[in-house]
Amino acid sequence: MSTLTKQTLSHLDWLEAEAIHILREVAGQCANPVLLFSGGKDSICLLRLAEKAFRPGRFPFPLMHIDTGHNYKEVTDFRDKRAAELGERLIVRSVEDSMARGTVVLKHAGESRNKHQSVTLLEAIEEFGFDACIGGARRDEEKARAKERIMSFRDEFGQWDPKNQRPELWNLYNARSHKGENIRAFPISNWTELDVWQYIQREQLELPSIYFAHVRPVVRKSGLLQPVTELTPAKDGDVVEDVLVRFRTVGDITCTAPVESDADTVEKILAETATTTITERGATRMDDQTSEASMEQRKKEGYF
Repeated sequence: MSTLTKQTLSHLDWLEAEAIHILREVAGQCANPVLLFSGGKDSICLLRLAEKAFRPGRFPFPLMHIDTGHNYKEVTDFRDKRAAELGERLIVRSVEDSMARGTVVLKHAGESRNKHQSVTLLEAIEEFGFDACIGGARRDEEKARAKERIMSFRDEFGQWDPKNQRPELWNLYNARSHKGENIRAFPISNWTELDVWQYIQREQLELPSIYFAHVRPVVRKSGLLQPVTELTPAKDGDVVEDVLVRFRTVGDITCTAPVESDADTVEKILAETATTTITERGATRMDDQTSEASMEQRKKEGYF
């Protein structure tokens, strides 16, 4: 008589299995989904999960990035390289294109383009007829994101109503939508920043170099480190320092700040992440510091 032994799964195994299940639900329920890939750490994890969900076949969706035109070159170069390595189609649509069309108008030349990505995203959804966008947002990042369902419904105007969402009892997901409506799917919604780094370590995933400690000129402003670049030059009276930093999250140069850190390996980043008490967006996103740029309001307008 044979004995059955129960395999003990780690918490990463459970999170991975849930994410793979969600990816397959999107592929099964939606006619024309797309996976948003920026080259950042969360979307890098999504690509590995998609490989496990659908290889040896091709992904049942293309990859897409909404580029502000002000992204760190290390990240966009990595984005292009990784998509080419996988042999998957990468669609890039730029906020600059929306500006040329007149659908995005900046208040002034120095205004951050980050919040205007929602316009370009909605235009891309209409252009390609996507009925679902898969993204790497997590509930632990920010309080508005904590309100999202796994399958988060958007109406025909691309808007999100946090008070009008579909129930997801017993992990049953409803991705059905009418023409013009859209689903935003979040396979790693239940992951934490620490989970992401543990998964990166386990899967030995390659990352853009700016996630690791390096020396960069910065100016200290409002408790954050503003990088000194051509787009964000030092102003009169600013004190420029060369500081050992790394990025916890990456995005538009004008609103993404690094943190002081000597963590130059995944192991050191794991140790640092395990002891931090500040969320990655709270520590690094300059556009989250004002009520005008509140995440919930941006999401209601179509932001991912």
